[in-house]
Amino acid sequence: MNSPNIVLVVMDTACANEIIPQNAPNITDIAKSGTQFSNTFATAPWTLPSHAGLFTGTYSSKHGAHAGHKQLNGRLATLGETFHSASYETIAISNNTWINDEFGFGQGFKTFYKTWQYLQSDVDLTETIRKTEGWGKIQAVASEIIGGNPFINFVNAAYRKFVRKSDDYGAKRTNRWISNWLDDRDTHRPFLLFVNYLEPHLEYQPPKAHAERFLPDGCPFEEAMEVPQDAWGYIAGNVEMSESDFEILRALYRAEISYLDQRIGELRDELIERGEWEDTVFVVTGDHGENIGDHGLMDHQYCLYDTLLHVPLVINGGPFEGGGTVDDLVQLVDLAPTLLDVADIDAHEMRAQFQGQSFHPDADPTRDHVIAEYMAPQPSMDALEKRVGTLPESVRTYDRSLRAIRTEDHKLIRGSDGSRECYRIGEDPKETTDCSNEDPDWASTLEADLDDWLGSFEHATVDGSVAMKDDTKRQLEDLGYLQ
Repeated sequence: MNSPNIVLVVMDTACANEIIPQNAPNITDIAKSGTQFSNTFATAPWTLPSHAGLFTGTYSSKHGAHAGHKQLNGRLATLGETFHSASYETIAISNNTWINDEFGFGQGFKTFYKTWQYLQSDVDLTETIRKTEGWGKIQAVASEIIGGNPFINFVNAAYRKFVRKSDDYGAKRTNRWISNWLDDRDTHRPFLLFVNYLEPHLEYQPPKAHAERFLPDGCPFEEAMEVPQDAWGYIAGNVEMSESDFEILRALYRAEISYLDQRIGELRDELIERGEWEDTVFVVTGDHGENIGDHGLMDHQYCLYDTLLHVPLVINGGPFEGGGTVDDLVQLVDLAPTLLDVADIDAHEMRAQFQGQSFHPDADPTRDHVIAEYMAPQPSMDALEKRVGTLPESVRTYDRSLRAIRTEDHKLIRGSDGSRECYRIGEDPKETTDCSNEDPDWASTLEADLDDWLGSFEHATVDGSVAMKDDTKRQLEDLGYLQ
């Protein structure tokens, strides 16, 4: 296949162990004729640093985009830039506000479509609508729109307030936009299409028909939707959750995956119908996982357990056709060099920055270990306290950075507070028993390997101060990302 199209689909917040036939039949079908990588790991447990690694082929310490500096600042080449330079048409569609040109993710994409806006604009009236009522609301909105395009601003405000979440978190609209784009695209050029689907991110709000397939017997949909989904209140001890509550939330989470699987199946079918599928390498992965009561946590922060790091990866087309299941260790930073190999793009500058390594079938090396970093807590303790009130000391233990190194059998997690955990992954895949005292040699070996890795490259120097538009901040807080 010469100059294949590349479709890179990210299922935001998808755990690898939930992408199974009963939850995701379409992805399973895509995997059957392609290659499934069963041991794929994110390099960070949340959206912004994980996508930065995916786009640059580098870890958080090198690309510098994390909770302490919330921006990919242009020092490194990105997939979008590199494919654009290789004469690809480059398109990005994002349903998560973090993946936004404001935070540097637009680099190299000729088209960057944000589904939270009906008409693409830099102005958002959400806060004005939220905080004012009656005639005061009308006056406030009128005042805001004078400074920009009145029509665009009004339509976006109305869309966000009344329409956006009426169907889903944007998957339906995303597919409709892609279909329209395919109508008009230049068929003489290959394309790189990046899609971030927000499902199954909190809050879990699947369609009723999908939810009823997974809910426990005797639990009606309306009752399930009343179960608290307040991750920060739960972590702070202000919201009580029973095991039956978590059972229901897990069912809603699986229903979200089921619904998104339907939309991904539609995207595949659209490419088949347009005659594009045979010329396309189709990638489905996740940026991180989710805790739903696991390790006493909800959402995807404050830890580096496999519940947040083990993600799905399926590739169909090109050299991955009929590859079966591969159990080798793979990281999301490996995707960038792999896709350059698939497209036969030299890109010497970008390849020089890579910390990931290609897993193209013609590539030789395999990984001995994978590494993940959590550079700063998100939300910070100050932001969390502002939301939930006084924090118990047990929660303040999360005020630290973390790094992890994992082989097929063992894993070490080290904190900036001096903490150290070690797990026998083969025997204890849920990471319930710290064996650092029982396996001191393994722990020391992994710690030395981690230190060697940290000393092998130049770390990003960032000052931590990144300006964020007020409306962007509010949209992130609507998704549960406290600022």
